Amino acid sequence: MNELAENGRVQFRILGSFECWDGNDRIRVGGPVHEKVLVTLLLEPQRVLPVFRLVEAAWDDNAPATAAHQVRKAVAELRQRIPGGRDLIVTEGPGYRALAEPAQVDLGRFTEGLKQARQAAVAGHSSSAITTLREALALWRGPLLAGAGGSVFSAASAALEERRLTAVEQLFDLRLAVGESSEIIGELREFIDAHPLRETLRGQLMLALFRTGRQADALEEFAKVRDHLIEELGIGPGDALSELHNAVLRNSPELAAPQLPAAAPFTPEGNPSTLPYDLRDFTGREAEVSELLGFVEEAPGSGPLIVAIDGMGGSGKTSLAVRAAHRLAEKYPDAQLYIDLRGFTPNGRPMSAGAAAEALLRMLGVPADRIPEDAEGRIALWRRTMSTHRMILLLDNAMDDSQVRPLLTSPTETLVLVTSRALLVDLDAAHTVSLGVMPPGDSVALVEGVLGRSRAENEPEAVAQLTELCGHLPLALRIAAARLRKRPRWTVRYLVDRLRDDAHRLAELNSGERSVEVTLRLSYEGLAADTREAFRLLGQYPGAEINTYAAGALLGTGPREAEEVLEYLLDMHLLQQHETGHYAFHDLVRSFAQNLSRSGNRRQPVAGGEQHVTAEGDGEITQAVGRLLDFALAATDAACDLLFPGRARIGRTGPLGWVAELPPLETVEQARDWLEREQDSLLAIVSLAYRWEMDRHVGLLTANVVFPLDLRGHLEEFMELGRVAVAASRRLGDAALLRLSLSNLSVACWKLGRLTEGITMSEEALALSIGLDDRRGEAKDTGVLGLLLSTLGRYDEALPRLQQSIDIKRQLGAERAEAESLTNLSSLYAEWGRYPEAVEAATRSVTLSRSIGSVDKEVEGLTDLAVARIGLGEIAAASELLARARKLAGETMSPADLSLVLALSAEVADRLGESVQAAQWGESALSLGDLSAVPMREAAVGNIIGRFHTRNGRYSAAFELHARARDAASRIGYRVEEARALAGMADALDRMGEQEAASTHRDAAREAFDAMGVPAPRAA
Repeated sequence: MNELAENGRVQFRILGSFECWDGNDRIRVGGPVHEKVLVTLLLEPQRVLPVFRLVEAAWDDNAPATAAHQVRKAVAELRQRIPGGRDLIVTEGPGYRALAEPAQVDLGRFTEGLKQARQAAVAGHSSSAITTLREALALWRGPLLAGAGGSVFSAASAALEERRLTAVEQLFDLRLAVGESSEIIGELREFIDAHPLRETLRGQLMLALFRTGRQADALEEFAKVRDHLIEELGIGPGDALSELHNAVLRNSPELAAPQLPAAAPFTPEGNPSTLPYDLRDFTGREAEVSELLGFVEEAPGSGPLIVAIDGMGGSGKTSLAVRAAHRLAEKYPDAQLYIDLRGFTPNGRPMSAGAAAEALLRMLGVPADRIPEDAEGRIALWRRTMSTHRMILLLDNAMDDSQVRPLLTSPTETLVLVTSRALLVDLDAAHTVSLGVMPPGDSVALVEGVLGRSRAENEPEAVAQLTELCGHLPLALRIAAARLRKRPRWTVRYLVDRLRDDAHRLAELNSGERSVEVTLRLSYEGLAADTREAFRLLGQYPGAEINTYAAGALLGTGPREAEEVLEYLLDMHLLQQHETGHYAFHDLVRSFAQNLSRSGNRRQPVAGGEQHVTAEGDGEITQAVGRLLDFALAATDAACDLLFPGRARIGRTGPLGWVAELPPLETVEQARDWLEREQDSLLAIVSLAYRWEMDRHVGLLTANVVFPLDLRGHLEEFMELGRVAVAASRRLGDAALLRLSLSNLSVACWKLGRLTEGITMSEEALALSIGLDDRRGEAKDTGVLGLLLSTLGRYDEALPRLQQSIDIKRQLGAERAEAESLTNLSSLYAEWGRYPEAVEAATRSVTLSRSIGSVDKEVEGLTDLAVARIGLGEIAAASELLARARKLAGETMSPADLSLVLALSAEVADRLGESVQAAQWGESALSLGDLSAVPMREAAVGNIIGRFHTRNGRYSAAFELHARARDAASRIGYRVEEARALAGMADALDRMGEQEAASTHRDAAREAFDAMGVPAPRAA
């Protein structure tokens, strides 16, 4: 079978999703019509198919008028795209013929395999027939075109499925004939679950159960199929199954397993042991060793006693198994055998069960003339020998369960230790030990053990960083420490610096025959082709953890299909999982996945002279990244619409491309939780978009992501993201996107107190909006500019801009935006001492916000309204407003903004004589978060609580708070709070008896207030 496939010609796979391969290169033959035409021809090679047959296959009954022309065009293009295509598809008479050889098409190899298996079975060569049938059935990947081909292909798939199931039944018959019973029960159940009406399969299961002493279970299977047949078809079981049922009831000796000729078990001389040596510097894994030894000590019943140790490549599975085997050797005195099954070995194929049995027999000293020539005979002799001895069998590096299962028997007193990179879920009765990475302390100890304690202790911080960069993976730690030991002039810090280059980290972790990259590549190459492709695509995800929805976007599937891939990679230890539904790459596995793509990437020109990174070939990675960005944009759109009602989606020039299914985002709570959980990933996705020069996504995603950043008070991230969006927009040359990005950046500048920079940004944004005749943009940028000028105390300049912004927003019906500008206007009036006007503006803001359900803007409006009421001396009214604000604030305010609400609450409570409550709120206002990162809030809150302390006789504390407020305000040019801080310092100094210093500060404050046209506040 394999020889037939390796003929050097183009290969086609049609048993499942269509694939065309030229060597190791996958060929894209075109769209769905191309695939359907080609698969139809390959289903009947060497036969002329008329055009109308190909039309029927491609469109069923919905063929367009141009269908025949499209078929001919598709054939012409197939001839161009497939190497040797002109010789493969020839025109004859009314149609086309595919001159494909059976070895070129998986269906042809499947058919040839069934033929060879029948011939071998007739000749009595059961072993050869079983092997050939297994190889043939392994070609099967699913229905034609993965079930998406239409009625013609559905009919062909049904016929082929019947052939496959017949072959499966023939294989089980052969395996039952050579004495297998318990080994096939699990496989039979899987097929019966998928095909519950197949009586032959059910009969084979009944026979296998009976032969393993499970007569009652066999009878129960008959009852199940009888009930199912009656319910589904209204008929009972056929004669063959009924007769088998009667034979089981009678315990008929005819059903016994065939007695195969067998040699007597072999008794080894001495105490043969082929275990590798136990590592002197074996470090850590105490819990796993203890668990393994405890299981062996306490395991009840008869054997085989199986321990399956799984973990990613390089996690120390073999070392752990060898250590346990040596610790247990005295309990199993007859022999201790080790064999590498070569499941993941460079330039090697996994060892067959027959070859493994022969090798194990030779280890025991069995003479060559006593070892049967056929695989079944060798396995049978090994199993009989195993069943009569008390030994340890260490099966290392297993590919999967099927490679191990034939080597096991029952009853036996043998301890079987199996290591594999795959989770061996179908190895019945096995105790599983799954290895993760090492704890940090054990990682350091391992490095010390290999490198030497004194050298490691000279650079403890560098050693800790080395273990982090090695991902706490034992193989990587040993290689790194060994490299340092061989290079005594290298410091640990020097190697750490080399390992920081992610693109070359794997190359650094290479020592002699040991290599982390080679180890990971073996796991990767053991995957099926479509899973390898999925692994590469998933490796592009930039966040620490990926969920099933984001994975579906990358893979172009739904979340359920993506979860199946993720779970399989988890079982293969190429992914990790710390929480259900979320998956993570080990750092070194991520580097490997990204290097797979990076090694073939090149810069490619796109429209407009841009350059961006794409992968060699068909750009699948580029498409996957694009799907991920579309998904992120759609998901953040949905979440922000819920959390920030009334906001405008700006900058959309057309519909998104294909978008994956979104996570549940139907409630405010779901939206808030999702954004909070995915915040770091979203920041990483924006960075990914920028690296790939997908600049429109950078700008639009940033416009969404800054909303939750602002809400959580992550202002530095807000600023950095704004700068990235501006750079991307300039690179793209999109004036509208640049205006949006500049506007968002100017808001970040205001929040961080970078007022001069913010004015520069908002003025450029305003000029762009006017040039683009963008009224919404003009309203936004005019308002931001007014806000910045107001903060600088330039109220005469700020007022008309804020009023203009409000007028435009009102004309546009942009209620959320208008409410925001009204709070800014209210703040300006309050700082200016024009409190009635401040009340009017804030009141309208609250009304608008409430009408659209915008809780965050309502809280802002209530806060500004309370400030205005305090200015008017209406303390009780202010108290009620702040109580509403605190009740609504919850998850809608940043810590810094909530600090302001609490500071105002403390001031109001103090004025109402509620001293205990005032003190609590005042303390909370100062301790809620680090206000130094938000200088405007640091200044305002410091001044409010400072005045509170002065009123309550805590003058020193008041002076200190006002001094810090002055420093924060003067640093950013927040003139009104700087003046208030000077006035507060003067009050505190005056109360402390330092009248001269107080007079100096009061004069400075009065001068500042006069310059702004603001009335000086009364003493606290």
